Order: sequence, then structure tokens, then C-alpha cells
Amino acid sequence: MNGNVTVVGGGIAGLVAAITVAEAGVGVDLYEAHGSLGGRGRATPAPYVAHEGPHVFYADLPHWDWLVERGLVGRLGRPPVRDLKFGFVRDGRLRALPPAGLVRMTLPGRPAAAPVDMTFHAWASGRYGEEAARAAARAISAVTYDADTGRLSAAFVWELFRRVFAPSVPAVRWVVGGWQAVLGRMEARARGLGVRAHLGERVTKLPSGRPVVVATGPASARRLLGDSSLGWESGHCVLLDLAVRSGRRDRFIAFDLDGGGFHESYSMQDATVAPRGESLFQLDMPVREGEPLASARGRVEALADLTVPEWRSRTTWSRTATAKGRTGALDLPGLTWRDRPAVERGDGVFLAGDMVAAPGMRGEIAMLSGAAAGRGAVRALRGRAGRRRAG
Repeated sequence: MNGNVTVVGGGIAGLVAAITVAEAGVGVDLYEAHGSLGGRGRATPAPYVAHEGPHVFYADLPHWDWLVERGLVGRLGRPPVRDLKFGFVRDGRLRALPPAGLVRMTLPGRPAAAPVDMTFHAWASGRYGEEAARAAARAISAVTYDADTGRLSAAFVWELFRRVFAPSVPAVRWVVGGWQAVLGRMEARARGLGVRAHLGERVTKLPSGRPVVVATGPASARRLLGDSSLGWESGHCVLLDLAVRSGRRDRFIAFDLDGGGFHESYSMQDATVAPRGESLFQLDMPVREGEPLASARGRVEALADLTVPEWRSRTTWSRTATAKGRTGALDLPGLTWRDRPAVERGDGVFLAGDMVAAPGMRGEIAMLSGAAAGRGAVRALRGRAGRRRAG
């Protein structure tokens, strides 16, 4: 290990941390146990480019400015107006419009914030009624991957709901190639700054005498830091990636207000991710407490029956997956992002990832915590150098 700072983990958080350190003129060794960088930002190879994790960006937090300032965004995609078919599943039927109670929650005059110490269901029911509260919780399951989003902190869920359904200005961005393309540019920038990437090398013990950024999942972080408390509430869902011969009735986006599922096109806004004449979708369904995975998979296929009619006879490629404990941080009542595992762990050790003390959702948390960890590692290194000179 020749650099001044070690970064363990080459996913989104680790790449941001490494770039942040290298931009300060400090040497970086980046260790990744897998054979490639990118972590859950990776995607399947062409011609069907389906993402392992998030594939859209929101431009209302500093992570977006961080990408733009470094020229890492690339070209933006936009779905044609003819493809903008939205849907809301209610009582087993696909409808064009959401329930009136859900619409009321998006209108001017809505509260700017909700209480931290109440469940979202209790707070929203008191203001908008039980039906609207349930619909809103299931609609925002698209972000939480949680089958009982109503049990989470009202403050946490309401902020997500406002960002997705009632932003002050449109914030969603579709980048051509998605996170995979952005991560490719991030990797190129890191290498151009002199970051030494060690692929296929698993770190089992933290190096001593230098600042370290641990940018792994919680399980690996617990082992490396010997701290069993490192963990946070996260979601559990099944995923279905589906490529079909394109059809005129296929939906662009659909929210399942019965089960909390979500359907979105990858290809209508980005034709590079599927062959010509085909459409690529991802559907997810949160797994209920105690529910067999086969049941959840059956429910996600039932959602596909509504949003991609006759998909079984049109399928050209598909895959299924399960995500548990790796879908980003969820805050329970009484807790905020500031209560999550701290970025700074002491003794020059810093933690980054999608379940630590940083705002946002999923990849945003990873990026913002990665930047904070990188800055902290540089300060720690310079502080040590200053103490050596003073001594």
C-alpha cells in the first residue's frame, strides 16, 4: 500500500471518496474485492443494460452538482411524449389517474415537513385520511423497497414523497447509459488523477498509520471495524428485469397502490439499453413480513401482466433478483439520517455507503457520504503531518 489514503470498496461511495482524496493531491490506494469497480451501480452487459441498483438521478441535492462540475453526467435522455403513459394500480386494475386523496397531498399548501417522531401512516391519516395515507405509502415504496412504508418516520417518508411526487421544480434526470455510464466516467477520472485501483483484492484487516475510508456494505464494515452496531433499517424486495418486443400498450411508469410495487421503463428514455424494436423494464415488489419469496415474485409478475400486457409471449430477455438489506437507509420514527452510523469513526477511519449519516436516498447517500469521508481522510492525513512536524 503505497498511497497516503486507503479506500476499501470500489462502489459508488468508494469511487467518490477516492476522487475527492485524489483531487486534493493525495495518493490513493483503492481496493475492490470484485474484478470490476462500480458495486451496485453496475449493469448487465449490452445489448440489455439493466442496472443492479438505481438508474435515475435527482438534481436537487449536492451530489448532482458534484457530478456536473466534473463533467461526469454525460448526455441526458428524455422519453418521447407518445410514450409517457403512467398508471396506478388500484383494486387489481390499472388506472390512468391516482386516487383523489393522493392528488391532494401534492397540491400547494401541503406542509413543508412532517414530524420525526410519528409514523408516516399516523401523521398522514390524520391530515389526509386512511385511504390517502396507505396510497401514498405504497406509492413511495418505489423508493423505500419496503412493504410497510407507513411504519417509517413521517419526516423521512414525507420528504421522499415531496421529492418524487411534488417537487418545487422537476428534479428527475435520466442519464443515457444510467449509473453504469456515470461510473465508467468516474473510474476514468479516478485513474486519471492517479488513483491506484487494486481489483480482486479483498481487505481483511485495516492498514495502520494512514487514514482509511471503509466504503463497503454494512456486513463487511462490521467485520473490518469490529463493530457489531454498524447497521441500519433497509428494504427487502424482488426485482424483475424484462425485455420485450415493444408494444403500444406498454406503460412508461406505474405505481402499484395495492402492493407497493413499481414499474418503469429503462429504454423509452434511453434507446441505447435495448436492441431496436425492443423495450426494457424493471419491476420491483417489496416483500411483506413473513411472505415467501415465491409469493412476492407472483405479485411482481401480476404487476407485469397489467403494465406490459402479454409480456410472456413477447419476452426476449429477463432476469430476477432479490435485494435484502442493501436498498438504502430507512429511518424509523424518532430517527433521522443524523442518527445513522457516523462517517467519522475516529483514529483516521471513515465510513461511507448508502446506510450512513448522510441525506438523500440510496446512491445519493453513498455519494454524499463518500465525499464527506474523502474530505475527512485528507484532513486526518494533514493533521498527522502537522503533528509530526510540530514534534
